[in-house]
Amino acid sequence: MRAFTLTGLFKQIAEPLVVALMVLATASSTYAAPRTPGDAAEVLEKLPLQARDAAARELSGLRTALANAPTDAVAAARLAEAYFDMAAARGDPRYVGYAEAVVNRFPQPLPLDLLSLRAVLRQYRHDFAGALADLSDVLKRDPTYAMAHAWRGAIFLVQADYAAAQKECAALYGLGRNNLGDACQGLAQAYGGQLDAGYRTLQRALERVNDADSRLWVLTRLGEIAVWRGLPVQAQAHYTAALALGRDDVYLLAAWSDFLIDARRYQEVVELLVAWESSDSLLLRLAEAEAALQLPAAARHVQVLTDRYAAARARGDTTHRAEEARFELRLRKDPVTAVALARANYAVQREPRDARVLLEAALAAKDPASAQSARDWLRSSGFEDARMRQLGGMP
Repeated sequence: MRAFTLTGLFKQIAEPLVVALMVLATASSTYAAPRTPGDAAEVLEKLPLQARDAAARELSGLRTALANAPTDAVAAARLAEAYFDMAAARGDPRYVGYAEAVVNRFPQPLPLDLLSLRAVLRQYRHDFAGALADLSDVLKRDPTYAMAHAWRGAIFLVQADYAAAQKECAALYGLGRNNLGDACQGLAQAYGGQLDAGYRTLQRALERVNDADSRLWVLTRLGEIAVWRGLPVQAQAHYTAALALGRDDVYLLAAWSDFLIDARRYQEVVELLVAWESSDSLLLRLAEAEAALQLPAAARHVQVLTDRYAAARARGDTTHRAEEARFELRLRKDPVTAVALARANYAVQREPRDARVLLEAALAAKDPASAQSARDWLRSSGFEDARMRQLGGMP
């Protein structure tokens, strides 16, 4: 994914992508904690430099640029951004660790671009308080720094604080960052009981953006909202249009796979995800589809996921709990463990997908009290998805 640049020179047409990157906060990691290289010339990983792989060539060039100017904050920000973009595209959390290592090499106080990027990396680790503190510092130093407002809005949406998110959306409009404002506003409306309004806001954004990456993000979120509105044909049209752009994007593949799984179109999921075992979130969906089809590969993939989640627990990594809850519920058939994981996750992040796994796990565990917080959210937000309201026992 080629998203935005945090150097202050980000493109207007790419702005809606920034809010989407918060979904990496739910990605699970199976790799070691980030390590600071001994020197700027150290090679962290060798990537195949195939002619078609422009992203790999870009990373190589950015590494070289930083090695040649190891104190250049602009070069560091560009490399760290590229690593983060790679994590979004490929679902490989190692790149987040590489980005952290680049940022952590610089002394305090960090330049604004690196401070903003550190906030992005902190929210990935679910350190929302630390991320918000960094973003507040950015805005104290530069009240016009639009990306800080965008990321604050993203975090508030994850926390289901829609009033606070709306203030950040308004700030973005006030700065003339209308694409960012529409991305923020559309999700705030959709999450907060205004699906039709949120859909219209994102449709307006889609009419203005031309680059493939921005269109992919908007189309994916339009697909999600169409699902919540009970319009599967419309949702499929949005997802298909996003896929046709030909970009690697784990969030799109996960959302489309969830749509297919809900429709029991399991073979399509297997065909879609067969080459994506390196991404924990996509491997989970692949294993679900394989299990539904009673394919032999399901048992192997369940064991791989079991090992990966165990390794994450051993490291104290809690960023994977929502998907581990889904894994325990749907693949290991252990609703008691699932509901405990889902409750712990929902205490930290409260997007609709987090509420759904908690409600499903609580029902399966015959423990409705465990999902009271999700039902409270449904009631207070007015979230309109019929499936979710049924799970919550609401009209």
